Amino acid sequence: MLGAQANNSSNDASVLPQVWDTVERLHANTLEMPVSWEQVEPVEGRFDFTFLDTLLAQARTRNIRLVLLWFGTWKNGGAGYVPEWVRTNLKRFPRKLDDTGQPLSALSPFSRVTLEADRTAFTAMMRHLAARDAQNTVIMVQVENEAGAFGIPRDRSPAADKLFDAPVPAQLAARTKRSGKTWRDLFGPLAEPAFMSWYTARYIDEIAAAGKAVKSLPMYCNAALSDPFAAVSNPKWISSGSPDWNMIDIWKAAAPHIDLVAPDIYTRDWRRVDAYLAAYSRPDNALFVPEIGNAADYARFFWAALGRGAIGYAPFGMDATGYVNYPLGAKALDPATIDAFSSKYAVMAPMARGWARLAATHDGWGVAKDFPPADQSHDFGDWRVTAQFDRWFIGDESWTFVKTDPSPTVGQPVGGVAMLHISDNEFIVIGSDVRIRFARTATGRADRWQYLSVEEGKLDDSGKWIAKRMWHGDQTDYGINLPSVPVMLRVRLGRLN
Repeated sequence: MLGAQANNSSNDASVLPQVWDTVERLHANTLEMPVSWEQVEPVEGRFDFTFLDTLLAQARTRNIRLVLLWFGTWKNGGAGYVPEWVRTNLKRFPRKLDDTGQPLSALSPFSRVTLEADRTAFTAMMRHLAARDAQNTVIMVQVENEAGAFGIPRDRSPAADKLFDAPVPAQLAARTKRSGKTWRDLFGPLAEPAFMSWYTARYIDEIAAAGKAVKSLPMYCNAALSDPFAAVSNPKWISSGSPDWNMIDIWKAAAPHIDLVAPDIYTRDWRRVDAYLAAYSRPDNALFVPEIGNAADYARFFWAALGRGAIGYAPFGMDATGYVNYPLGAKALDPATIDAFSSKYAVMAPMARGWARLAATHDGWGVAKDFPPADQSHDFGDWRVTAQFDRWFIGDESWTFVKTDPSPTVGQPVGGVAMLHISDNEFIVIGSDVRIRFARTATGRADRWQYLSVEEGKLDDSGKWIAKRMWHGDQTDYGINLPSVPVMLRVRLGRLN
């Protein structure tokens, strides 16, 4: 999925022309679009899918696939997208309570009435899709949005307190393989977010199960992220109950009808991005980046996600409505910002199926430029691959006989590569603003090898390589230098001894 996520309030037919304009400029093949509970059920029991039908029709004319974002009980932990008949009835639809017993904006996951009302609306939407979308223009559904609540470790309602004081559910306790019965016994300082994650995930799983029963589409939940290097984060800045990187195991146990959990990434720090990609790329969890900042800085992380086998990538706020979410994203969605993403999507769009087929069955690696831009390496059996940044195309550190200006990429947040290990001595490489060097991992044999061929080309839908031209001489003598315009290569290596 070469994706684009529209702004939250762009889920209206009057705005769609501005959305499609940006999708086209991006060379995206998938649009992520909110559909909210208040939009489809403004009056209890009366459903309106006018916008959804318009969205489906316009997507089909453009051959664009859709991921629907269900803004139901929670949107960024709040209740901003629930119908007014829910929002104004605090007794029937209770809120989470803080430590002083005061209600918050977030609805409580311990309310059966709220769950059943959300489930009814979500199931109605899925039933409508089953009737109107036999061709699966909608390929995936996000259930809720960054579920949880910011600013509190957990809900302090009487129902929540009673469950927190009770033993951890046996199903979860058995998976932890730790001694003890209480949430604090098993999870220590993470007891409260673990507790909220379990019950939030159970709530959402029931909604997803009901929706899948009428139309079986892949479903996922997205996560507001805490610091991947902090053992315990300040609860003011995390969403307690979200499928955060340190709560994935709990979500996997609690929500079997959720096919994957996914990170919403809003940091320009490569080390943190890399940690998030590693955490969510698991044998039991396909890597998907459904939301990432739309500033140009974030575009280079596409290569890293691609190399890790990601099934999709989508910058947020990609429409021409004029709204920007700086400092999380770009200050303006100007041509240069769009081009940072579109240049990568454009080269991948004709080859997305072929790449996906190969990535499903071959090891991969992906990196992006760090600051300061240190070399980054990865071993594939007998071969070590190193990515270097801020290099001219010719020459290396041994060239002390000539003075050179700094590379034009110095200080710029550009550069990255994705690669697949196709066979023992063969790699598919794609990226931009990066130098790739190969070496052997065997001691004393690092330089005992040669290029058999370096071909520029592309993949067809089956993953078959289609060569365009050969690279030799200056193009390979000082490593393989991928320019600012992305290019794909097939590299074949040979040992000299």
